[in-house]
Amino acid sequence: MLTKKEIITEAKRLKFADIGFTGAEPFASQKEYLMGRQEEYGWAEAIGLGLLSGTEPQNILTGAKSIIVVLESYFEESFPLQMERHFGRCYLDDDRVTKDKLALKIKALRKFLRENGVDSKVPFNLPHRLSAARAGLGTFGKNCLFYARRVAAESSFVFPIALVVNHEFAADEPSVSYGCPDWCRNACVAACPTRALKGDGKIDPRRCISFLTYYGGGLTPLELREPMGMYVYGCDRCQNVCPRNTPWMTMVKPLNPRVAAKAADFEISSMLHMDKQYFLEKSGRTCFTCPLMTFGAGK
Repeated sequence: MLTKKEIITEAKRLKFADIGFTGAEPFASQKEYLMGRQEEYGWAEAIGLGLLSGTEPQNILTGAKSIIVVLESYFEESFPLQMERHFGRCYLDDDRVTKDKLALKIKALRKFLRENGVDSKVPFNLPHRLSAARAGLGTFGKNCLFYARRVAAESSFVFPIALVVNHEFAADEPSVSYGCPDWCRNACVAACPTRALKGDGKIDPRRCISFLTYYGGGLTPLELREPMGMYVYGCDRCQNVCPRNTPWMTMVKPLNPRVAAKAADFEISSMLHMDKQYFLEKSGRTCFTCPLMTFGAGK
């Protein structure tokens, strides 16, 4: 049977930033949190995201025994400054439509598991960040983001991918805690332009710019348009001001070539007059399809 060490070796070969293991016990605390905050999270059930169901791994994979969590570091390369001013970095090289980068790595890891007798599911509704903390990969921030413990200079520019599997592996030491320094006076909360962050790791997702540009159907509420400013898709304000992110943000990185090649097409002056044809020519079938789908495809 496949060993934990062999899976770690394969994850490193596929260039995942980090990997951890945890059990497939229910996420009772997450379920309780969601049940107690239906005003903020009821929309998720209404549109079929099934967050409550995702707190029970057995709902995802019958016979689930462990959860393997891999981390993807998405800010390994720099982006043109004019892009960073208007887009969240995690959306600038997003392959959820093109499926030519991260998707291939996940597919390869699942193939490796399957060929060695381990069935897996990659659910969208499992508490991924809590899974990563249970697997010892990092801690939480007051901005509700996940911070790596061993990679990306311990920054929040990572996102976890959880694989629920039907084989039991020894769980790693959990790191479920807040890692923000005592001397930080809630910089992220103060910087949030729409006051989505409430402090103590709480957020009203309905006011978050990333939510508004990804799940917020229709026009942005009038009272949030001015605070939203010139962000087109997503927002990195709480990450930009976080002292925990400073070492990674100030590190010199090579320029991402495919984002740089598209920078001129995503000038705000051009996007203000974007029609469907412009969208298809400039962003269709590229890494920008996902970020601009709601912005321009229906024009």
